[in-house]
Amino acid sequence: QVQLVESGGGSVQAGGSLRLSCTASGSFFGFNSMGWYRQAPGKQRELVARISSGDTNYAETVDSVKGRFTISRDNAKNSVYLQMNSLKPEDTAVYYCNLNLVFRNVDYWGKGTLVTVSS
Repeated sequence: QVQLVESGGGSVQAGGSLRLSCTASGSFFGFNSMGWYRQAPGKQRELVARISSGDTNYAETVDSVKGRFTISRDNAKNSVYLQMNSLKPEDTAVYYCNLNLVFRNVDYWGKGTLVTVSS
């Protein structure tokens, strides 16, 4: 069984920074992506950023966080990170780590870590 454990959430004032970490335990194989989603109160869960496995390490971030958030991963450790700078109150949400095993059409989710940004 694959489990994802997030850490790094907390409370910060606008303009501050946080770094989220997620580590996948258990064995898995095949082309995959790891990423971060978030869900604000009363809102749907939305993609924030994701990054692929393999040599390409293709990464993308949504427009609302471009230039502020950076995603990275360590394939050897099955870990993914989200460096969040210049945080805004609109970034307040529960952030969830995601692992997608593309060819197996399987998703795994962490339990989430809360990020609160005050003005």
